[in-house]
Amino acid sequence: MLLAWRDGDETALARLTPVVYEELHRLARHYMTGERPDHPLQATALVNEAYLRLIDSSRVQWQGRAHFVAIAAQLMRRILVDFARSRNNQKRGRAWQQVTLHEDLASAGGRRPDLVALDDALQALAGFDPRKAQVVEMRFFGGLTLEETAAVLGVSIDTVGRDWNAAKAWLYRELSPG
Repeated sequence: MLLAWRDGDETALARLTPVVYEELHRLARHYMTGERPDHPLQATALVNEAYLRLIDSSRVQWQGRAHFVAIAAQLMRRILVDFARSRNNQKRGRAWQQVTLHEDLASAGGRRPDLVALDDALQALAGFDPRKAQVVEMRFFGGLTLEETAAVLGVSIDTVGRDWNAAKAWLYRELSPG
């Protein structure tokens, strides 16, 4: 359906919308499980913002589901990081605005690293090894498998596995205190 929409089939968008929305919601739930239970940005708001940005991105040459998930994961990461940065600015005395959407969020046992710190570290990693940063984005944020990530990047599964392990070790060192 993504490929049909890319090729100009207007009816494909109508068939694609519920599928895209469900996939975005899966990604949003994945993202939001690492956030605190009282996080003001709810999964539905994240889905809606990502959906609007994806639908508006008619220039993207979709290659399939894995490519879509990779782009959606990147968009959601940007939305959450921008939200975290603006929230940090609000704590420093800037204007404050509350998001009022309500939705129950399941909180996972473990906490994810601070998104702003992780984003800064990923940007640093991308500065000297963009592929490793893409692998982290697709695996950690998008929930893609090694196989799906390899397909999107056009490299072997073994290469993705090595990049994943090296990037995790580098990020662990960067994000560890002291």
